[in-house]
Amino acid sequence: MSWDVERYEARHSYIWNLGAGLIELLDPKPGERIVDLGCGSGQLTGQIAQSGATVIGVDSAPAMIAQARINFPQLKFLLADAANFTIDEPVDAVFSNAALHWMKPPEPVAAAIHRALKPGGRLVAEFGGRGNIRAILDALSAVFDGAENYWYFPSIAEYAKLLEDSGLSVTFAALFERPTPLEGEDAMEDWMEMFCGTFLNGVSAPRRAELRRNVAERLRPRLYRDGKWIADYRRLRIVAIKEPVEP
Repeated sequence: MSWDVERYEARHSYIWNLGAGLIELLDPKPGERIVDLGCGSGQLTGQIAQSGATVIGVDSAPAMIAQARINFPQLKFLLADAANFTIDEPVDAVFSNAALHWMKPPEPVAAAIHRALKPGGRLVAEFGGRGNIRAILDALSAVFDGAENYWYFPSIAEYAKLLEDSGLSVTFAALFERPTPLEGEDAMEDWMEMFCGTFLNGVSAPRRAELRRNVAERLRPRLYRDGKWIADYRRLRIVAIKEPVEP
């Protein structure tokens, strides 16, 4: 999928603004080495670096990495797929916000995270969990084939097992509702243009607009309240540790 970075930064700042609490959970320390996996245009990478940690941003989207390098030229960003990224030496932590639900299949991603961590290193992540964007998915599925399988939204049990099968021990997991206000009167159509590009590829501009309006009107009774669109986000937050090697 290609990304419209200008649209992303102009109208979807809630993605990194809501990541501040996850950085608190990460609790980065000066001198630590940390990977920001699915770093986008680098806003949270920059915040983590303010702690004194050495941070490497990793993303598979060329446009995002190019913008991240412009935004934070002092930091290191790596263009790589999450399933096979490699780091010169193991890191203290892998951090990921609002990204793992895009990374399919998830098994090789978990294996790559395990390889990147030093023994005792931690994964701190938040992404779409079971039930995320349920209403949006219902409306998309009524208009587009394949919407149900477009993202990866696991339950706590499902994702904990996947991590443990990859050699990571889960120490914290929470699945919670996060109704998220979107920006603008046409915010739901804009959300679709930003995040559903694959459904709209090859469709003429007038037809794209018609399809977006169709989905938005299906959602209006459920997600438009008090003059605002509210995305029905449900997030999975998780911490896992790579166990030290037994002596």
